Amino acid sequence: MAFGPDRNTMTRSQTQVADIDTGLRSYMLGVYNYMALGVAFTGIIALLVVMSPTLMQALVFSPLKWVLFGGIFLSGFIAPRIMMSGSVTACHAVYWVYAAMWGALMAPMFMMYTGDSLVRVFFITAAAFAGLSLYGYTTKRDLSPIAAFATMAIIGVLVAIVVNMFFLQSAGFQLLISIGVVLLFAGLTAYETQMIKQMYHEGDGHEVQTRKSIFGAYMLYGSFVTLFVWLLSIFGVARD
Repeated sequence: MAFGPDRNTMTRSQTQVADIDTGLRSYMLGVYNYMALGVAFTGIIALLVVMSPTLMQALVFSPLKWVLFGGIFLSGFIAPRIMMSGSVTACHAVYWVYAAMWGALMAPMFMMYTGDSLVRVFFITAAAFAGLSLYGYTTKRDLSPIAAFATMAIIGVLVAIVVNMFFLQSAGFQLLISIGVVLLFAGLTAYETQMIKQMYHEGDGHEVQTRKSIFGAYMLYGSFVTLFVWLLSIFGVARD
């Protein structure tokens, strides 16, 4: 004689699934909230730097921009270790310093491009980012091969940027680099969203979940800002 599944067991399973879904939504909402605040903070820092002639001159005519670039680059190696093993306070410190460095580094772009093009490219970036992140969240396809490819591709892009900056100085080659970077970070946005989702565990305590949320925001923020910068180089309109 066959018996159907126990009703109490089914109810418990459904409740557990609902709890996981609720927890995952809360976790991902935290990630996106931190990321959005980071982007807003970056904009504020950029505007403050633009309003300071002394800081603008330092960025344009001194090695300060290279210091900021180096800090952002090194952050990619240091931040993950701190955020996954340090305190919540340390995670916040690393994240907001990272966002501030990007804001200062981007300040000259606020002077270089028209306000209309900055706003237009920002919304283009936001729309593209939303679609890519949604794909990464919903797809069942394993996107991890993108990470392996990205490691090699980023090195190649950095070499290409240096070669073009100091040797070729070709506008056409610069456009190709810009398109390549946009495509690369489009794929990374989808992969990172999938990875951040997979990092969620129902049993995580509040501190662990907060650290993971900040780390997830850090990754997505970096991809968003990079997409914005390189889309701006493609679609931005320079001031007269």
